[in-house]
Amino acid sequence: MNRSARQTATGALIGLALGDALGFPTEFDDVPAILAKCGPWREMALPTPAIVTDDTQMTLALGRGIRTAMDRGLLGPLRLERPVREEFVDWYHSPENNRAPGRTCLVACAQLDRGLPWQQATQLGSKGCGANMRVTPIGLVPGLSEEQRAGAAQLQAALTHGHPTALAASDLTARAVFLLAQGADPMGLVGQLRSYAYENRSRYHDRWLGDLWTRAQDPTPGHFIARGWDECLDALDRVLKALRAPSPETDPCLDTGDGWVAEEAFATALLCFLLFPDEPLTALRRAACTQGDSDSIACLTGAFVGAHLGVAAWPKEWAERIEYRSELLTLGALWDA
Repeated sequence: MNRSARQTATGALIGLALGDALGFPTEFDDVPAILAKCGPWREMALPTPAIVTDDTQMTLALGRGIRTAMDRGLLGPLRLERPVREEFVDWYHSPENNRAPGRTCLVACAQLDRGLPWQQATQLGSKGCGANMRVTPIGLVPGLSEEQRAGAAQLQAALTHGHPTALAASDLTARAVFLLAQGADPMGLVGQLRSYAYENRSRYHDRWLGDLWTRAQDPTPGHFIARGWDECLDALDRVLKALRAPSPETDPCLDTGDGWVAEEAFATALLCFLLFPDEPLTALRRAACTQGDSDSIACLTGAFVGAHLGVAAWPKEWAERIEYRSELLTLGALWDA
């Protein structure tokens, strides 16, 4: 079945929001506290109402920004940066921005709001998962070249999180979503992502990132970005190691990290997905029952599952209750078409 018939974009966006809502109540708890609150992890229920966090809000902001940019013509850095900046600033001022947003996003968006160039607004030392929790739309938009997809993924991250690992992890997250939506076999996914990371390890996307690298202490642009890719390659190696002796009942954070930073959120979400590639709700529940940044881990897990299996992965009674449902469906339908 092709990706439009599977509705992979809709599946990924709904899955992201469902994971976000499932992980929202468990985000700051350890696993024993989650089990005491929610019961057995394999039976976790979607909260009522199914409220999401800033993860889904910023994913939608990025999605709207991309849609605006592509309505104006060929996707490039200036064409993307302007509407995405506007959407991020609108989110920053929104009364609905009350879901424990990350400090990096708040500080950077305040600077963007002042009209600073994004290279000055970005938080150069931050590789928080806010960089890649929202990048899924870039993996779903049809018709982009590899250069556009990678450049756009890194630029949207760099508007707030300027650390090279934030850029590389966002690129890798978008790549994983793209490959799964194209029908990649989950069992070969880590190998494909490792190859992609090695191929791009010293490639600095000058057209998209401008002089960002000069603001760090690196001798060359290649050295700057390689630091990020090397941390992501280490994270992928931890995923591979965990999959050699899978332990589904153990908190995945113990193998791949708590997910507060970008490469760990990516790796732990990928591990949750690969432990249960054809069990959508089990993968989401495993991601939400973790000691780390549960909503971000679960939202990325949901994006991977939905890109792989399409919208049919999600039970109707869950999908119909998710906050922002109509906007998620509108964007998904646009990209599935």
